[in-house]
Amino acid sequence: MSQYEFIKTETDGRVFIVTINRPEVMNCLHPMANAEMADAFDRFAADPELWVAIVTGAGEKAFSAGNDLKFAASGQKASMPAAGFGGLTSRYDLMKPVIAAVNGVAMGGGFEIALACDIIIASSNARFALPEPRVGFAALATGLHRLPRQVPLKKAMGMMLTGRHVLAEEGERIGFVTAVAPEGEALSEARKWAAQILECSPMAIRATKEAAIRGLDTADFRTAFEARYEGIQRLLASSDHKEGPRAFAEKRKPQWKLEV
Repeated sequence: MSQYEFIKTETDGRVFIVTINRPEVMNCLHPMANAEMADAFDRFAADPELWVAIVTGAGEKAFSAGNDLKFAASGQKASMPAAGFGGLTSRYDLMKPVIAAVNGVAMGGGFEIALACDIIIASSNARFALPEPRVGFAALATGLHRLPRQVPLKKAMGMMLTGRHVLAEEGERIGFVTAVAPEGEALSEARKWAAQILECSPMAIRATKEAAIRGLDTADFRTAFEARYEGIQRLLASSDHKEGPRAFAEKRKPQWKLEV
């Protein structure tokens, strides 16, 4: 059972599901909700039994419409967690995979949460935008930098300089949506993707994510390729690295142990 007021959490085997639970305000996040999200993902990061996370929104109308502007306008003061908006946008050391199951609206900070995930599964009615300039803001929860790194620059600028809405199908076409699911089935489809990830060695998955993400820190391919990544070194020294070929040769499912 969830211990939170503004979000819900669920553990399904090795999958950790975080649901933003403010449907009455389109799952907008205020500082208290951000703090709960940060705590939930701290728990996910620290628990060795949890290998994949899914984040979604309650109901079918919204994943998250972003920052709670009514709360912001109230003048109440509260700080943003170090892990950033939704407990994810400034979390740079989480090498476990995170999937966004986007149902309905993902605007502003809500879109930035999705962009901070490794995979975006969008329902056919999902709608994405960074509309902050329309209200005198900017997408400062990493959206200004993540979107141009995930899609062609002109496509990113076309979204960011107009604040226009992009539907799931177009999002998949230009590259920030991984896959589109029928309306109402984003979470179900995300679970299927999580199940595929769980078939793989968790050490290999984390090493892959680390090398891919850290490699993007340099524009030079050779430097990225020749760099030493801690996750890769752990993988090569692990029992998983031996178990995979052994299981293949013995025609059985591998037994991953997360052991060096």
